[in-house]
Amino acid sequence: MISPEYVRLMAAYTRWQNRSIYSAAASLDDRERRRDRGGFFGSIHATLNHVLWGDQTWMHRLAGTPAPAAGTIPDSVAQFETWESLCDARQAMDAAIADWAERVTANDLDGELGWYSGALGRDVRRPRWTLVVQLFNHGTHHRGQVHAMLTAAGALPEDTDVQFMPDVSYAWPS
Repeated sequence: MISPEYVRLMAAYTRWQNRSIYSAAASLDDRERRRDRGGFFGSIHATLNHVLWGDQTWMHRLAGTPAPAAGTIPDSVAQFETWESLCDARQAMDAAIADWAERVTANDLDGELGWYSGALGRDVRRPRWTLVVQLFNHGTHHRGQVHAMLTAAGALPEDTDVQFMPDVSYAWPS
């Protein structure tokens, strides 16, 4: 089981890494961000759209935030057409995740959550705490893909190690 402290740590990590990735991506022009670089979702822009869609989907399920505009994984890659709208939506979602993380209690991580999985085509139930892990793991996984695409394009995001996160104080649970 995870703790509220873990959720707050990962929310801070997510915000830090998104700022890093988006700053590095902003150093490229739109054509370069949209170039197919062989990633799972093709381009930097498409992959960042998908990461945001995943966060919106899980936060909708876990915290009751609005559902994403795109209803499916294939549609997730084009949810935000312009770079500016994608950046604005990312910042808003990071703020929503941080706000939620500050309020999470151990009870919020207990029990199960059920939903219809479009990916599996059926209803699913899982322990809530594992779905919170999935929220953060999904973003970390795909940001790693974006990090590789950015590096190949000559842009350099910051370090990705949790222990090097700047200006974050946190206490490990005992």
